[in-house]
Amino acid sequence: MGFTTALSPANLIAVLGGTILGICFGAMPGLSATMGIAVLIPVSYGMEPATGLILLAGVYVGATYGGSISAILVNTPGTPSAAATGWDGHAMALKGHGTEALIESATASFWGTVIGFIALLTIAPVLANFSLRFSTQENVMLAVFGLTIIASLSSKHLLKGLMGGAIGLLLGCVGMDPQYGFARFTFGQMSLLTGFPTVPTLIGLYSISQLLGMIVNKDATVNMDNALSSINKYKFRLRDICCYPLTYLWCGIVGVIIGIIPGAGGSIAAFMGYDQAKHLSKHPEKFGTGYREGISGPESANNGVIGGALIPMMTLGIPGNAVTAILMGALMLHGLTPGNDLFTVKANVTYPFIFGLLVAAFVMVIVGVLGAKQFAKVNRIPQNFLASGILVLTVLGAFSCNNSYADVFIMLGCGVLGYALKYMKIDLSSVVLGYILGPIAERGMVRTIIMEGSLGAAVMSIVTRPICIALIVISIVSLAVPIYNNWKGAKQTDSEYLLSK
Repeated sequence: MGFTTALSPANLIAVLGGTILGICFGAMPGLSATMGIAVLIPVSYGMEPATGLILLAGVYVGATYGGSISAILVNTPGTPSAAATGWDGHAMALKGHGTEALIESATASFWGTVIGFIALLTIAPVLANFSLRFSTQENVMLAVFGLTIIASLSSKHLLKGLMGGAIGLLLGCVGMDPQYGFARFTFGQMSLLTGFPTVPTLIGLYSISQLLGMIVNKDATVNMDNALSSINKYKFRLRDICCYPLTYLWCGIVGVIIGIIPGAGGSIAAFMGYDQAKHLSKHPEKFGTGYREGISGPESANNGVIGGALIPMMTLGIPGNAVTAILMGALMLHGLTPGNDLFTVKANVTYPFIFGLLVAAFVMVIVGVLGAKQFAKVNRIPQNFLASGILVLTVLGAFSCNNSYADVFIMLGCGVLGYALKYMKIDLSSVVLGYILGPIAERGMVRTIIMEGSLGAAVMSIVTRPICIALIVISIVSLAVPIYNNWKGAKQTDSEYLLSK
């Protein structure tokens, strides 16, 4: 059912458009899958739930691959996770093998996405069935565990990450108190009684903040002319579809595993994929000199993260990265709640979305191989022109959600806040995690207190349940490891400083 629904004409058009837009977003340095999905969530809201989510799936897959285009041609990764691809990809482009590098990037991304799709299709339903054992106490600890991911996301700037999480929690507190029903932090504004609306808030934090940065650096463009003129006339051959099957398989699995771990992300997967490909290669000494296999590892791992990151988000409601945090908001906007119901009651929406990833992978590899050089030309557009066009779309999108001007002002306000936080180098992912998971933890705790009769009894019921105990231990480890690594790094830096003296 999911496969046939994903292949319906309307859904095929949606996935084609989403994938092409995603490649464009990924190919432009500074933009990303996160921004692309945030901009298009309002568009998906006006569609059938399955079609809207398939559109976003195409954007996710396309943007994850698209980052490699500018990384290969001008050594400027379009997305952070494409940085490792540039090591060998750009070296190949300098030798005149840019087309071959772009083809390898597309095919490796295809196989990585397929492996992630298989993992999502097989692991997620089993994990969702296990989630039926979760009551309100377990949901509280799941949300708390999700909040501890902030430490992993901000391991280099732990204090700033915690500040971002606190700001997100404050944003989530706006609205009606879930226990007593009085208004909190609304300042008399009726539009805030239901809290900050999800879509305008996410668009503001990610898209408007990025647009403000583009406007400040208004003359910035990436010169692709020399790189495009040096691309050779390499002809696509049938064996290009699967040059390094073992590398695709193993690095794709590595990407899935890293994607499942909340907070790890595509950048870590890409660097680990590069390392694993080097270990698997018969010619590891060629890596870094413009060797094709050096592209296959990071790109297959990078795209394997897509399916892996969706597993905890769809089954347990824990976003694995910024993109899945946005997608979780899109699910909720369409009335879908992560958990077992997604795979049973809402199976007519969930499985077309999952198979949409597979269809997007086929679209991505065909479009990527045929049009990579054309997608690279989008970087010739001056960023101030690009910013003005995207700004119009974001304003229309925010307004169309509830036909409310208040949503537009909220979006713009969150954009200014996001720009200020980025200027202070505070990770916006930690803000989004706090904003989404904070209210979930609060509602779960309120229900637990009502069920148990008092706060003390509620706490006792949490710390005595086996699954909660396991989640508490995992949360402590999730907090402790980044703190320890941060302390160890600071100590090593101090030692190096003393030795240099």
